[in-house]
Amino acid sequence: MEDHTQQEQVSPEVRKRIQDSFDRQGLMSHLGARITHIGPGRVHIVLPSRPEVTQQHGYFHAGATSAIADSAGGYAAHTLFPEGTEVLTVEYKINLLAPAVGDRIEAVGTVLKPGRTLTVCQLEVFGVQGGQRKLVANGQQTLIRVTVER
Repeated sequence: MEDHTQQEQVSPEVRKRIQDSFDRQGLMSHLGARITHIGPGRVHIVLPSRPEVTQQHGYFHAGATSAIADSAGGYAAHTLFPEGTEVLTVEYKINLLAPAVGDRIEAVGTVLKPGRTLTVCQLEVFGVQGGQRKLVANGQQTLIRVTVER
């Protein structure tokens, strides 16, 4: 398992901006997801297992898996952008590699190529049972940076 304490950290201002934005997401709140790591170009989101996020066989639903992967990539990109900007997903593709099982799933979004307008991220989702992590989904995402008028 990765040691998050050894990873680079973002400034307290960026951390607050990312967490505040995440807290405004109704879907993440509804699912019960939470951010567990915010680093420059890298964000982790965890979703605990509960019946409301599973499909008929008891695995995490692909929609829940995809949703946290999309948010992890979006916030990873957002860590690299200045105040007054936001990101929107332009497209993403996800491959479901294995049934998503465990006490929780963890999505890791990592910026592969930042840009002034478009940014590309890698998406990975792991099933976590105790200390064991298994890759259950991976994908790629393109995001667009937009200026926010407040």
